[in-house]
Amino acid sequence: MNKILSIKNLNVEFPIFGGILQKEVSKVNAVKNVSLEIPQGKTIGIVGESGSGKSTLGKSIINVLKLTAPDVRVTGNIFYNDSNNKDIDILSLDRNQILKYRSKIQMIFQDPFSSLNPRMIVKDIIQEPLDIHTKLSQKEKEDKVYWLLNKVGLSKEQATRYPHEFSGGQRQRIGIARALATEPKIIIADEPVSALDVSIQAQVINLMMDLQEEFDLTILFIAHDLSVVKHISTEVAVMYLGELVEYNTTKEIFNNPQHEYTKTLLTSIPQPNPKGREERKKERLKSKKYNM
Repeated sequence: MNKILSIKNLNVEFPIFGGILQKEVSKVNAVKNVSLEIPQGKTIGIVGESGSGKSTLGKSIINVLKLTAPDVRVTGNIFYNDSNNKDIDILSLDRNQILKYRSKIQMIFQDPFSSLNPRMIVKDIIQEPLDIHTKLSQKEKEDKVYWLLNKVGLSKEQATRYPHEFSGGQRQRIGIARALATEPKIIIADEPVSALDVSIQAQVINLMMDLQEEFDLTILFIAHDLSVVKHISTEVAVMYLGELVEYNTTKEIFNNPQHEYTKTLLTSIPQPNPKGREERKKERLKSKKYNM
């Protein structure tokens, strides 16, 4: 199976400054020596507790960490396999070069409200990446916006509304439409349903699965909810304290986990069968040193 992304020995360090002169006094190793190959057209679940490095890994792939943390140190390689079957190291690109590849790697954020500009109508929000990355005419861009709205289950008439006029689930659909605007090959979804009601989560997840199949997307689905990951992912990567501790097919991860931390995560999934309560309690006690 063709790989679309190869992560080699990725390390991410955030320096901590202190004292009157604000010198570096310590550092946080958010991602430690992670290597991972992502196949084309699959959905990879990236799971772990808060602080495990999963979101930092996603932001490293799209190369946006320095926008919010200019002192961050990122080493290693992230190779994107382009249409010419050539590996491009994303981390080595300058600001102008990264624009070309950012159109192929887009992100869906956790909070659909804060990720949408409240002063822009929906049409302009979805059109913005087209303004940056394409040379389409205004008519072509508008037609594509309406087509994208239809794809995510919204109507053309809703294009002139503002984000606050939509529900949380609808706002996340707008975020998905914006991410699809540049026809990306890879979507990084960082906790895309955790801020939504449970009833709405299923709708958004099913929409993402349908779009993944229709457009042959590769999705990196970052989440802490293992039941959601099990439903959407074909493969799962487990992160613990910045390290990749296990990577396998979804079936193997859930039926035959190898690492003790993975086993602990699985015991935290709510079980409808009360008969297994005592067995789960024993399992948690057995692996308590990995407890969150």
